[in-house]
Amino acid sequence: MAAFSRTPAPLISARNLIKEYTIGNITVRAVDDVSLDIERGEFIAIMGASGSGKSTFMNMMGALDTPTSGIVEIDGHSIGGMTSDELAHLRNVTIGFVFQQFNLLPRTSALDNVRVPLLYAQDKPADPDARCRECLEMVGLSERMLNHPSQLSGGQQQRVAIARALVNHPKVILADEPTGALDSKTSEEVMALFTRLNGMGITIILVTHEPDIAAYARRRVTFKDGKIIEDSRS
Repeated sequence: MAAFSRTPAPLISARNLIKEYTIGNITVRAVDDVSLDIERGEFIAIMGASGSGKSTFMNMMGALDTPTSGIVEIDGHSIGGMTSDELAHLRNVTIGFVFQQFNLLPRTSALDNVRVPLLYAQDKPADPDARCRECLEMVGLSERMLNHPSQLSGGQQQRVAIARALVNHPKVILADEPTGALDSKTSEEVMALFTRLNGMGITIILVTHEPDIAAYARRRVTFKDGKIIEDSRS
């Protein structure tokens, strides 16, 4: 009997996604019947103006929020009906987060900042310190491991945040406006790092409103009024 190969399931899948918020007597539909698949190994930019729905969509793709209706599956797991502990575990083992404002602990070294996700991990590496050092070396900060955030430039702080996102071997990095607080030269360096990580097989989902930053991605999805109006590849 001939063997049949199965196409791998998308890493993240959204089906007929709706997210509504009620403000007083008004219901706002932030995401309006969106369906989208994100394949393993993609580098995708989620674009749109403020209020377009891209950040709300990002929160659901990262299991930070659940939809009003529709289905979100992350690495084969539907987030609908998950408890807060189950969602936290899914995020910890699958997703690395990078944010615009770095979110580093100010009185803690770069090494200890990178270690934070390991505190909540059920399956810790045999040598946590070695793993943290490895991640800092990957982002070019081997000589800055003991520095506190105040002793680092903005670009270096963002690289610490990227190392922290890498420490649990995530399948996807979700970066929300990661260059928003950086100058253009530093932004290019950070995006070159994301490109290199994607080349290593890590899926990158980048949320941005800047076309020059989105140009680094191989796929660009644009939101307007809660809907996808464009999905293009390069």
